Amino acid sequence: MIEKQYTILGTAGLHARPTSALVSAVSSFKSDITLEYVGKKVNLKSILGVMSLGVASGTTITIAADGEDEADAIAKVDAIMESEDLGK
Repeated sequence: MIEKQYTILGTAGLHARPTSALVSAVSSFKSDITLEYVGKKVNLKSILGVMSLGVASGTTITIAADGEDEADAIAKVDAIMESEDLGK
């Protein structure tokens, strides 16, 4: 399992467009990928699950990938976080 923390930089937090980009980017991976925010954990492959968390700007999230392609999945999340100016 690989876990990585990100601080959300986007002024609107994780709103629909960047959430959609994240979900689309990870949906093809075989690994289980989760997003944790304020003690709640959801499947990152579910746009409704992620949107239900209401992730605000300036907060920290943890994304974890567990499975055969976990390293590639986290690398893809890193790329989306950078390309969408979401977090670091």
